[in-house]
Amino acid sequence: MSDVAAGRRLPLSFEPLSDGVVTLRRLTEADVPALAECLQDSEIPRWTRVPVPYSERDAREYVARQEQMWRDGEEARFAIVAARTGELVGGIAFVYIEWEDEKAEIGYWVAAAARRTGVATRAVRLLSRWAFSELGLFRLEILPDVENAASLAVARACGFREEGVLRANTLIKGRRGDNVVFSLLATDPAALELLGRGDEPPSGPAAEAP
Repeated sequence: MSDVAAGRRLPLSFEPLSDGVVTLRRLTEADVPALAECLQDSEIPRWTRVPVPYSERDAREYVARQEQMWRDGEEARFAIVAARTGELVGGIAFVYIEWEDEKAEIGYWVAAAARRTGVATRAVRLLSRWAFSELGLFRLEILPDVENAASLAVARACGFREEGVLRANTLIKGRRGDNVVFSLLATDPAALELLGRGDEPPSGPAAEAP
């Protein structure tokens, strides 16, 4: 890791992010039972590399790995919880971070009972704002499967721009899928709005017509 990247690692302390409806916080050992229960749902492994079946042992190992990944600055995974009750309703992550290029990919899943309630959209907006304002990232990506209508809708609702399709980009449980490339730049109108600077004119590539 270069000197530039080394100086841009994830913060050692993380204050939960919240909009009053959902909160993003670090995963802990206490999340293991709820995490294992949520990830039994067949819709989540369909689009991700979550193993089937998913056990509490899987969840425990997953949570334990996150601490090292955070320290290394390679990825950051969070629980999405209901702000009022603390109930686990989903997960969101920087599934990779490229510090030298100031970019990261966002991935997310939502528990079955919380779908179609705006949970993922709120979580993506919270994480995007933190990425731009606190981590100094410039480009965020979301790469949903072309057939994952719900995930596509979240990316669009958050103002990410569709750039194209990566053909046969992922191999998940024997199925090779195409991924739509969505991006959000720190200079895009949607990002400026997140940062409370919606009246600032965008500059650079983001100012061009889609």
